[in-house]
Amino acid sequence: MPPIELAQDRTTTNTVPVPMSYTHKTNPAEVLLVSWCRTGDDTFTVTARWPREHAFYLARHGRFDPLFMTETVRQTLPMLSHAAYDVPFGHQLLWKDFGWDIAPDELWADGEDAYVELHISCSDVKYRKGRATALTLSVEATRAGRRLARARTRFTIQDRAVYERLRGPYADIASANARAVPLPPPSPTNETGRTRFQDVVLSCTDVPGRWQLRTDTSHPVLFDHPVDHAPGMLLLEAARQAAQAATHPRQTLVAGMSCDFTRYAELDAPCWIITRTLPDDPAGRPHVLVTAEQNDEEIFTAVVALYEVPAAL
Repeated sequence: MPPIELAQDRTTTNTVPVPMSYTHKTNPAEVLLVSWCRTGDDTFTVTARWPREHAFYLARHGRFDPLFMTETVRQTLPMLSHAAYDVPFGHQLLWKDFGWDIAPDELWADGEDAYVELHISCSDVKYRKGRATALTLSVEATRAGRRLARARTRFTIQDRAVYERLRGPYADIASANARAVPLPPPSPTNETGRTRFQDVVLSCTDVPGRWQLRTDTSHPVLFDHPVDHAPGMLLLEAARQAAQAATHPRQTLVAGMSCDFTRYAELDAPCWIITRTLPDDPAGRPHVLVTAEQNDEEIFTAVVALYEVPAAL
């Protein structure tokens, strides 16, 4: 972990390594961020490495998994909170919204690791007692000097005492996991775009366009460490798989999402993933509206943009 003086330095442009603890991951193999530096009061450059082989984010059709981008951005949220905005460990980061789009042709996989540079600008920063309580991040990502992706996300930060007061009994991680609903059977892998049943996060129902979320708290990537609710990355993966299933048998990959997180996805009640196919955009790209509902309330929505994979791939 870098010294406290570095975390508080508002002027340094020295590039420094990203400690694993700053990404909130416990498995070193899941850490994508390599280094970072401050380029202005609220601007930063972060370098990430996407491994050529990964246990969950698998290359398909000669391209890296687009959701590498979402996990890369997610890791920057705690990293910058701790390193640049003096947020103590133990505070809770709460996703509000997340939008991103990616250039499919820049996802090419050639058997080597991919290095991605993120140019990040933070805005609408809210403070309380000298620490940040809310941030908006705007990201421009490049690969080999070419534009790879854009992203924008807003999140808030709560200290543990406030979080426990708001969450009540749900803040107890052990109790929340003990109450988790039984894991339903997975949907077919060919519909959801996965190769292994253990990575499928949807379970079929008897209603077309409706699935039950498979919240496998033992999954080594989606649940890198115990938490008291379904993590945001699980909902993004569910949106991806549901959109691909909704457009099956068209062979598609995700090109972007526009997401809103409105409530926690709890572990003790079924969560339903519902899709509605939207008109293709002028370029012919499919769009799907994905909604997550739990206890008769909408908790998450995403408009997922897809692109059809060329037949040669």
